[in-house]
Amino acid sequence: MQEALLDRLRGICLALPEATERETWGEATFRVREKIFAMAGGESSLALSCKAPAGAQEMLIEANPARFFKPAYVGPKGWIGVRFDDETDWEEVAFLVRQSYEMTAPKKLVKEWSSRAAQATE
Repeated sequence: MQEALLDRLRGICLALPEATERETWGEATFRVREKIFAMAGGESSLALSCKAPAGAQEMLIEANPARFFKPAYVGPKGWIGVRFDDETDWEEVAFLVRQSYEMTAPKKLVKEWSSRAAQATE
């Protein structure tokens, strides 16, 4: 099951411009121009860690502590942890990953990507 969840997360992360995957610290890390925007790992079950805007970490954990948590090491920097299970809201995961990507990627790359995405929906 963990591999299927990781494959689904991998599809979300690697669909982003210039995103790459590298195993680091025994976990899958997703990067844009060598900067990590998401990590996936866990010993008993798979979880995602990604950057979140100021205040989002506390809000999400308070709203649903069974799903969200403060990850080790990067939690003090505002990253949010997301536990995966059979009830995972993949649209929410994709939103959180995109948000983290946009906080990490060079602004010019984000602007070009957003512009192309807007043109595609017209």
